[in-house]
Amino acid sequence: MSQTWPIDYIEPVFRPPSEAHSLILPLTNGCSWNKCTFCEMYTAPQKKFSVRDEKQVLSEIQRVSEQMIVQRVFLADGDALALSTRRLLTVLQAIREHLPTVQRVSSYCLPSNLKNKSVSELQELADAGLKMVYVGAESGDDEVLEKVNKGETFASTLSALTKLGEAGITRSVMILNGLGGRSLSAQHADQSAALMNATQPEYLSTLVVSFPLGDARFKQRFPEFEPLDQHALFVELQRLISQLELKDTVFRSDHASNYLPLKGTLGVDKQRFLAQLQQAIEHPETMALRQEWQRGL
Repeated sequence: MSQTWPIDYIEPVFRPPSEAHSLILPLTNGCSWNKCTFCEMYTAPQKKFSVRDEKQVLSEIQRVSEQMIVQRVFLADGDALALSTRRLLTVLQAIREHLPTVQRVSSYCLPSNLKNKSVSELQELADAGLKMVYVGAESGDDEVLEKVNKGETFASTLSALTKLGEAGITRSVMILNGLGGRSLSAQHADQSAALMNATQPEYLSTLVVSFPLGDARFKQRFPEFEPLDQHALFVELQRLISQLELKDTVFRSDHASNYLPLKGTLGVDKQRFLAQLQQAIEHPETMALRQEWQRGL
């Protein structure tokens, strides 16, 4: 008799690239904010935000334990940390009890989700198994954040990343290259660098803003937006990296949306990154850049 998959998903399901081999365990459906004009992840009607039934989640954890051995768990959807600390602890304790081989639990996290969570609460979650969160900061510039309806500010993201760091939870932060367009490119780079320097995240990645379904929704709020071409994207990224004063942050711009894959550690590899970007700016024909057909989300 064949076994059915133990978790009831509402498609589509999203997760970070580095969670490709993790068990995806949804605690919520969709995203509690879901108003960012650049994001199309949870816009399908069936992805309207809701909190999944706790008993169902706990039952799914039990069924998973009967069918497979799991080493990593990713708590979905867009921001499981919107849940109360009590509910999160209940799930984490169930994972520890029924899935003892799990080495790491992770989740997406909106900075605003942590506004009412104390450092001690986050330490409880860390002790219970939550080891890593992915924070889409997108930008450190308040004007850019307002233009794209992010619902966050430099201050709110600073507060969240600081709390997470103090609680011992690993932070993987994402900045969107090109999000400010031509008019706000410089301040987007400058303030994003300032935010990263102030918080020293363990991981930092950059993706290139793109609109596979069209930019009509984005331009309703940001009508003057002019997208950056490849050259301008490199100039902006160079400006960002040149100002980063990060000690041991693992840096990646190897997501498929990027023209120039970069991998290394800041600050060990900072000068190498800058040299590669300078070469791409001055002589792109000499670089192994991704072609348009190779790029995507």
